Amino acid sequence: FVSKIKEIFSKIFALPVPTIAALDGLALGGGLELALACDIRIAANTAKVGLTETKLGIIPGAGGTQRLPRIIGASKAKELIYTGRILTGQQAYEILLVNEVVKQNEQLNAAYLRSLEIAHEIVQQGPLAVQMAKQAINKGLEVDLQTGLDVEESCYNTVLTSEDRIEGLKAFQEKRKPVYKGV
Repeated sequence: FVSKIKEIFSKIFALPVPTIAALDGLALGGGLELALACDIRIAANTAKVGLTETKLGIIPGAGGTQRLPRIIGASKAKELIYTGRILTGQQAYEILLVNEVVKQNEQLNAAYLRSLEIAHEIVQQGPLAVQMAKQAINKGLEVDLQTGLDVEESCYNTVLTSEDRIEGLKAFQEKRKPVYKGV
């Protein structure tokens, strides 16, 4: 069961498009592991997040022991996993576990609404450029710096010869919004 969840979360992480987790309520155990597989995490100040598996005599098994240290550092990740501590959205923001914290609203969807705003910002960019940036970052994190720089160069060369690059430059010169095609 856990291996299937880990596989699904890994597929989410590997999606070529950006993913955003909106944490408006509880994200404990597997819920937080899902959020860790996303590129961007937004939390309401009232959200509760944590990898609480050690309280049950188990460990995070869907990527938490690997993704959390890469996001917040090994020492802090160990502390949180060993203690099973639950953090508020504000506390999660303070340790860089989430990108932003927003004040919760009466509808209990403040993080979701902020996530939509960020998604709207992203979709206005060149889709191929965003895809290649994600690829360069994700693949670069898995290798040494020099290999990562080579990955970046390869991704850069992909966008350099794209129709989107030509459209972006043309739109800039003509002082208009670009109409990207993702190619």
